[in-house]
Amino acid sequence: MEERNKTLGEFIIEKQEDFKYSSGELSRLINSIRLAAKVVNYKVNKAGLVDIIGAFGEQNVQGEDQQKLDVYANEVFMQTLINREIVCGIASEENDDFITIQGQDGCHNNKYVVLIDPLDGSSNIDVNVSVGTIFSVYRRVTPVGTPVTLEDFLQPGVNQVAAGYVIYGTSTMIVYTTGNGVNGFTLNPAIGTFYLSHPNLTFPKDGNIYSINEGNYVHFPQGVKDYIKYCQLEEGERPYTSRYIGSLVSDIHRNMVKGGIYIYPTSSKAPKGKLRLLYECNPMAFIAEQAGGKASDGFSRIMEIQPTELHQRVPFFCGSYNMVEKAEEFMRKAADK
Repeated sequence: MEERNKTLGEFIIEKQEDFKYSSGELSRLINSIRLAAKVVNYKVNKAGLVDIIGAFGEQNVQGEDQQKLDVYANEVFMQTLINREIVCGIASEENDDFITIQGQDGCHNNKYVVLIDPLDGSSNIDVNVSVGTIFSVYRRVTPVGTPVTLEDFLQPGVNQVAAGYVIYGTSTMIVYTTGNGVNGFTLNPAIGTFYLSHPNLTFPKDGNIYSINEGNYVHFPQGVKDYIKYCQLEEGERPYTSRYIGSLVSDIHRNMVKGGIYIYPTSSKAPKGKLRLLYECNPMAFIAEQAGGKASDGFSRIMEIQPTELHQRVPFFCGSYNMVEKAEEFMRKAADK
């Protein structure tokens, strides 16, 4: 079979041997995410036609207004994973705390926990800009057969066994890694099947796109300001192009395809940064590194950070390897002054 005609289901079966320790659970888990993504995609694509857009009337644990589609996507992913009895615990960006899952036999024998941002970039829903889902999978560290604890979720990113994102854009794609490179699958909506469309995705080592909300420039640390000035300088391949969608999945995906860097730094308005380590930064860092890119907090590797809380925020620099290295160089110089 030609590589690009391969379906996601066929690819998962073919790569089963990549899943260390697994006897099928991780394959079934990815399949569950595929199913949930199709359901959410259907709703996203008709969001303008029905009463699904707009605020839900509540705020999530981060103090942000929840969108109706946020809540819907959260329920779909949670229920799909719970009903299939594949995971022993789930943590969602939309929920205050993690949930523990037991099988119908009352046991806690599953091996994996999932952390999920069910609808990233949801403030863009009502203006028809691409949104996405981000997921991260870990093997539990507490004994099989016992209920999961916070310890199972507060693992550094290096322990991830799988991570990925779904982008609901002009076409809907699932991009994921299990530690053996990154592959992208595009949904054929006519038959509801994901096909391998982007095998072995890699970040170009260099790029000419920088993605940052420059409206917050005055609030940024000096190292970030210096790097932005460097990007704008007319010299060599510069100035770079500024592209910022405000949807993490969309910005990272574009930069991976075309070459670029995404930055969400600390600021005087967000002293710890805004993005969540567990739901956004770790999975994107795993994907970036597997695609030959780099991800850091401006000084050190994102995936080596030891999490201390479920909704921890960190600054995030992610993208083409040489661009992230250069940004870190400016951060170090500014810190040394």
